[in-house]
Amino acid sequence: MLGAVMAVAELPFVVLSGVSLLLVLAWPRGRRAVLRPVTAAVRTLTEANRRRLRIYVAADTSASYTDRRALEYLSLRWALGLLGALVLVAVLIGAVYGTLWLYAWLMVADVRHPGTVLMSSVAGLFLLFLSLQGTFGVAGLEAKLARRCLGPSPHEQLELRIAQLSSSRAGVIAAVNDERRRIERDLHDGVQQRLVALGMLLGRALRSKDEMRADQLLRQAHEESRQALTELREVAWRVYPTVLDEAGLRAALETVAERSAIPVHLDYGMDRDPETAVATVAYFVVSEAVTNAVKHSGAGLITVRVAQGEDGVLVHIEDDGAGGADSSGSGLFGLARRVAALDGRFRVDSPAGGPTIITAELPCA
Repeated sequence: MLGAVMAVAELPFVVLSGVSLLLVLAWPRGRRAVLRPVTAAVRTLTEANRRRLRIYVAADTSASYTDRRALEYLSLRWALGLLGALVLVAVLIGAVYGTLWLYAWLMVADVRHPGTVLMSSVAGLFLLFLSLQGTFGVAGLEAKLARRCLGPSPHEQLELRIAQLSSSRAGVIAAVNDERRRIERDLHDGVQQRLVALGMLLGRALRSKDEMRADQLLRQAHEESRQALTELREVAWRVYPTVLDEAGLRAALETVAERSAIPVHLDYGMDRDPETAVATVAYFVVSEAVTNAVKHSGAGLITVRVAQGEDGVLVHIEDDGAGGADSSGSGLFGLARRVAALDGRFRVDSPAGGPTIITAELPCA
C-alpha cells in the first residue's frame, strides 16, 4: 500500500524532472540549476523507499548510492508501485466476490440463481488467491530492483566480507582456546583425580600386610581404573567422535541420542552425508545442544531434525523444557562461533516457559 501511494508521487515527479532536464539539456548553467532541486527530491524519495523496504522486505541496500543510480531507481520504481496498486485492487475484488455467497444468503431472502452465486464466489476466491500470491511477487521485484540500483558496491561488499572473515577467524581461535581449556578441566577434574586415587590405592595395597585388606584395595583400584578409562573415553568422545569418520553423521547423531539421559527423537533427512567440515559442526551443534538440554532445561523430550536446506544443511533442535536459555553463555556462544566459521547462521529462541529451539544453517555464504 505504501509503495502504491508513493508511486502516485513518483510518476509525476519522474515525468516533470525528465521534461525539465530535456529543456535545459544544452544549457549547462540551467541544467545545474534544475539538477539541484531534482537531486534533493530524488534523495528524499529514495530514502523513503529504503526505509519502507528495510522494514517490510528486508532489502539489502547501501546509503552510498549515487544520484544517477537513485534517479534510475525512481524511474523504474513507480511502475512497480502501480503494479502493486493493481494487485491490491484485485485483492479487494477477490475478497468481495469470494464472500458473495455469504451476504447473498443473509441479505437476500430469495436467491434465484444459486449456481451463479456459487460460481462467482469460487471465481472470487481464486482471484483472491492469485492476487495474494501477486503481493509476494511485487515484494520480490521491489527487493531485486532496490538491490540492483541501490545495493552495496563491490568495494563495500569486499570490506564487509573482510570484516566477517576477520570476526570469524577470531571466533575460531577463541573457540579452539575454549575447547582446550575445557579438555584440560575435564582431564584435571576427572581422569587425573581418578589416576591419583588409583595410585594411592595401589600404594596402600603394596604396603598392606593383610592379604584380605590388600585384595580389597586391589579391587577398589580395579574399579577406579575402569572409571578412569570410562571418563577418558568420554573426554575423547567430546573432543572428536571416531564414529563420525567411520560411519557418518547419522550414526554419530544416533550415538548422541543413545547416550542422552533424556529421550531424543532423531529425524535425519539427508540423502548423503555433507562434507567433513559441515558434518563436524552439525554434530557438535547437536551434541552441545542435547547436553545443555539435559543439564539445564528439565525437558522430557528432545527433537533433533537434520535436513537439506536451501543453502546447505539445516539443523533444528527443540526441547519441551522450561526455556530461558542464555544464547551468550559459553556453550551456545561457542556453537555460534563454530557455525560462523562456515558462514552459517545460528539462532536460539528460548522464551521463558519454553520451548527452546536452536537452529543452525550450514553453510550460508
